[in-house]
Amino acid sequence: MAPVLHADGLTRSFGSIVVADDLSFSVDMSECLGVIGPNGAGKTSVFNILAGAIQPQSGKVFLDGRDITACSQFERTRLGIGRTYQVPRPFGLLTAFENVLTAATFGGGRKGREADNFAFEILDRTGLVGRADMAAGSLPLLDRKRLELARAMALTPRLLLLDEIAGGLTEAEVGQLVELIVSIKKDLAIVWIEHVTHALQAAADRIVAINTGRKIAEGLPQDVMADAAVQEIYMGAMLDAAAVG
Repeated sequence: MAPVLHADGLTRSFGSIVVADDLSFSVDMSECLGVIGPNGAGKTSVFNILAGAIQPQSGKVFLDGRDITACSQFERTRLGIGRTYQVPRPFGLLTAFENVLTAATFGGGRKGREADNFAFEILDRTGLVGRADMAAGSLPLLDRKRLELARAMALTPRLLLLDEIAGGLTEAEVGQLVELIVSIKKDLAIVWIEHVTHALQAAADRIVAINTGRKIAEGLPQDVMADAAVQEIYMGAMLDAAAVG
């Protein structure tokens, strides 16, 4: 059986800046693949290649064995790819329920009572049913993150792309978010880009570490985080940040 997602030899550069350098990886159903790397490593660009926002200069993206490299973002959504954004982007004046209903209707193709019921089901699964009637713009950060996740789940994706969803949360809130992600993992495949590495270690089955678009390590979370090349890159980034500060 083909993996839900297979990225094969992805290569992309913007001038002299290489964001994907012959990069390959796969993720199966009920699996969470974490992607780590320092700022500028190419994580977000790789994410955008998977989502269809930018095209690779070479290499291919497969979803359930189907070549979707030439498919648009909209086509990929309909084929089963949902994504979140680092900064939540809800319709601020709509309620949490209306935000999820909009995704279920226009992205997920559901209508009428079916869409209503499904939207409430997603709100319940993401811990937001008690906030259903609140304007999205008035929700605290953790609930906006949950809503971002709920809107993606309303598309009924087979592949969920999470873009630094733990950023800005307290330790306690990160723990709640990790519990939620683990609870939904069994129903889909997840690729999660994250700087909060302990969150990935708690939820991911495997981690891929990249730097300047090239894979430098892949394996179990504890093995990747202990890898000498990964530690050198992260320690170097920390020292550079301290020097700037």
